[in-house]
Amino acid sequence: MYKIKVSYAPSVRRLPSYLLIARQAFEHGDEFLSGTVIANELSLEPIQVRKDLSITGIVGKPKRGYPVEALVKAIESYLNWDQEVKAVVIGTGNLGSALIGFPGFKKHGLNIVAGFDADAKKTGAKVYGVPVYPITDLSSRLPQLGVTTAVLTVPSEFAQMVTDQLVSCGVKALWNFTNVKVKAPEDVVVQNEDLSSGYAMLSIKNRLRHERLD
Repeated sequence: MYKIKVSYAPSVRRLPSYLLIARQAFEHGDEFLSGTVIANELSLEPIQVRKDLSITGIVGKPKRGYPVEALVKAIESYLNWDQEVKAVVIGTGNLGSALIGFPGFKKHGLNIVAGFDADAKKTGAKVYGVPVYPITDLSSRLPQLGVTTAVLTVPSEFAQMVTDQLVSCGVKALWNFTNVKVKAPEDVVVQNEDLSSGYAMLSIKNRLRHERLD
């Protein structure tokens, strides 16, 4: 599977936050944005911001910072967010439906064009305007939709089986929100999201906060 260099991964995770600040600056009419301003907004060190942004190829100007419009374009281009990516969501339960309805994805070029579900009660309907089809229609629908990216939100026990189906249908990128680390061929990109890990970090920080108050 394709992997980002370990040293780049934390930088890539911070880039969306930088992009948000850069977009706000652009909307405000600012011509330049300094790394120090970004660092202060996110409680980071300016040198870290400069290091992170360097992977996009953007170069700042001394005492002025980064040209805002060029900064927005550099981050979007590096993240491939300036290109439309059509995707489907497999499993339209609570999480799947929430992801379909999240408006921020389109700002990043991710266009969810359909959902698929094994529950006949959910198929034939629409979720936030997106049609939901029977999962048995995967092989016929995906080529019609021109989709090679899928978001996986099925029950964990079905994760690998559905992954195998998606791969056989030509899916090359899989965003996995199940608790299972699914296996896929080397030419398929898999991003595993563990929501419990994020909550674990929140819980620890909250516990430490209570300990400082005691």
